[in-house]
Amino acid sequence: MKELIEYMVTALVDNPKQVNVSERTTEDGIVYELSVAKEDLGKVIGRQGRVIRAIRTVVRATAWKEKQRVWVKIV
Repeated sequence: MKELIEYMVTALVDNPKQVNVSERTTEDGIVYELSVAKEDLGKVIGRQGRVIRAIRTVVRATAWKEKQRVWVKIV
C-alpha cells in the first residue's frame, strides 16, 4: 500500500525525492502519513481537495480488498 501511495504522488510532484510516506498502525487500522515539499503541496491536494480525495479513494478500495481500514493524511 505504501508503494502505491508513493507511486501516485511521485507522478504528480516536481520534487519526487522529497516524497515520504510513513506507516503507523493504530487500533482502528493503518494510517499512512504523506509528506511532500511545500511547493508541491498544492499539487497533491488539488482544487478543493479533489486530488487527495482521489488518492484516498484508490487506497481505500485497495485496502478493502485486503479487508483493512486505512487513512491517508498529509503531514
